[in-house]
Amino acid sequence: MARAGGIKNAVNVGIAVQADWENREFISHISLNVRRLFEFLIQFEATTKSKLASLNEKLDALERRLELLEIQAGTASANPSLFT
Repeated sequence: MARAGGIKNAVNVGIAVQADWENREFISHISLNVRRLFEFLIQFEATTKSKLASLNEKLDALERRLELLEIQAGTASANPSLFT
């Protein structure tokens, strides 16, 4: 009878070890996917910052050009004789 209890205990330990192994494997997959997501977000942030900086430079140039055109249009309407 003692032997049967020992086998049952060994089976329970084996099941516990298998469950622990599966849990560790699951945690490892989750950890890897979180790391990949984090790396993607870092890359996305860097790319987005770069693109926004480029767009901001273009917008600044367009704003300066628009201001110049507004000044020229104001000068032209104030002194039409300059353009005839």
